[in-house]
Amino acid sequence: MIPEFEEGQFDVVVVGAGHAGCEAALACARTGLKTAMLTLNLDSIAFMACNPSVGGTAKGHLVREIDALGGQMGINADKTALQMRMLNVGKGAAVQSLRCQSDKNAYHTEMKRTLEHTPNLRIVQGEAAEILTREGRVRGVKTTYGGVFYCKAAILATGVYLNAETITGDVVKSSGPNGFAPATALTKNLMELGYNVRRFKTGTPARLDGRTVDFGKCEVQYGDDDVLPFSFMTEGHIQNKLPCYLTYTNERTHRIILGNLDRSPLYNGTILSTGPRYCPSIETKVVRFADKERHQLFLEPEGADTLEVYVQGMSSSLPHDIQVEMYHTVAGLEHCDIMRYAYAIEYDCIDTLDIYPTLEFKKVEGLYTAGQINGTSGYEEAAAQGLMAGLNASLKIRSKQPLILGRDEAYIGVLIDDLVTKGTDEPYRMMTSRAEHRLEIRQDNADFRLTQKGYDCGLVTEERYKKYLERKAEYESALKQLEGRIPAAQADEFLKGIGLDGTEKPLSFADMIRRGATLKQIEREFCPLEGCGESAAQSAEIYIKYEGYLKKGLEQIARARKLEEKKLPYDLDYMKIEGLRLEAREKLNKIKPASLGQASRISGVNPADIAVLILYLK
Repeated sequence: MIPEFEEGQFDVVVVGAGHAGCEAALACARTGLKTAMLTLNLDSIAFMACNPSVGGTAKGHLVREIDALGGQMGINADKTALQMRMLNVGKGAAVQSLRCQSDKNAYHTEMKRTLEHTPNLRIVQGEAAEILTREGRVRGVKTTYGGVFYCKAAILATGVYLNAETITGDVVKSSGPNGFAPATALTKNLMELGYNVRRFKTGTPARLDGRTVDFGKCEVQYGDDDVLPFSFMTEGHIQNKLPCYLTYTNERTHRIILGNLDRSPLYNGTILSTGPRYCPSIETKVVRFADKERHQLFLEPEGADTLEVYVQGMSSSLPHDIQVEMYHTVAGLEHCDIMRYAYAIEYDCIDTLDIYPTLEFKKVEGLYTAGQINGTSGYEEAAAQGLMAGLNASLKIRSKQPLILGRDEAYIGVLIDDLVTKGTDEPYRMMTSRAEHRLEIRQDNADFRLTQKGYDCGLVTEERYKKYLERKAEYESALKQLEGRIPAAQADEFLKGIGLDGTEKPLSFADMIRRGATLKQIEREFCPLEGCGESAAQSAEIYIKYEGYLKKGLEQIARARKLEEKKLPYDLDYMKIEGLRLEAREKLNKIKPASLGQASRISGVNPADIAVLILYLK
């Protein structure tokens, strides 16, 4: 029996220092709480175990929202970027998302530096073994060495480390990602506390020695020089330092994979857990999409100080000898040397139907979860949850109302509502298609939607808040200036000159944008907007272009909010409500929705059940 000893008294203890743990710890410490962050290894702080990138489709929205609320991920991504690209530029503004190729080591170093220089935060290397409780409330976190961190709240951000096993061919090892040690002590305690624990899987591709890759056989992928950064605090544009490259699998690659499925853990019964649907292994892609002659592979630099190359799109758990054989079939990789082999990793996570929209556990007061322990995949989803768990733990300790974002307010709101209302049976990934109000919650207006909320919670700094007010004033000025009208003849000549239909009436600049002109064209022909930064001007242009749709969207949001405003008592016993179907009663009793709106989104609860609830409440 290892004797206990006191490590100190804290307001909050964060278990884990990945992307969720970092945002949670910073949110708590920056709002004045005495915080401890416990991590298995200081070298794994903000570690990018898989793709060395931040953002991407819908994920870029999350990063902008984290930044708008006062989080760190966007600032860190900007500081350590190797390349920036805006995705979906050929589509509407609602689905355009910023993606950053990051310097993996620099990202870790910068985040570690940020944590180390944050007041109120103590960082400790150690493994959590038990969450100590008294009368249904958190009272501390105990380590495997007997150290006890007494606290009022604990946030579990354990990533993929709980009972983690890496799998490659027939070799199964007790290991976290990249050879880091797994966390083997906590799962048993979580089950004792009442969590429903499941087993999920993810994977990663090989890393190659860049000296052995023939990039001349690949398509070069440069970054964009004119995109704005993630953080509203970052000035100017990000300099693109390194390119990425595109190549493809082929018939030979697929033939090797299909001929060795009996050695694939995914197909021979070694792996039984659920993997990510939207980031499948190369084995799964070749089997599932048998009609495809090739699959894209992106060759991405891991950092400016290393020759390692990440092969996005070729995640695998095949044996090492097969990996060598299949990689050598790809154009540009014929003579590549593998520096780190691909592997799959299995880990424990919880059922998110057991937690509130604040991310607090329903059975233990003051115990929160965030990130991949909640069944999500992706650094951005994890960081968003970490920030919200940290903020809500802080708000509760400070006796303030929780921050619960609606689906019409933020992608973060969609993410958390999906988790706590619908749950997930596979690693959850954010996508723009999950957001029904995506035109209203674009990445360009994240600060307009959220910075006031972050300021009211005490997380947004005065400097950041001042920046927000300045951008808001510039945006309003831009809208006003664009209402300026010009004579019909001048407007007609301009429109025809850029290939649009002419006009016989005077038009405002805003009218021209609605007709298809761009702000850059207008500024070139007439005059630049005065006193407006590029960011505010872009937001104004987008608003004008989609104004009609936005107004219709606001009407839909107003109707939906009527259901959200009808609150449901937490102690309501749905089994006693006559008229509800048995399935609806069981689901409602398990999830305990906060409102009729949330109840209406629960799988197994239909409109007739909602009608019964409305009558019951009356």
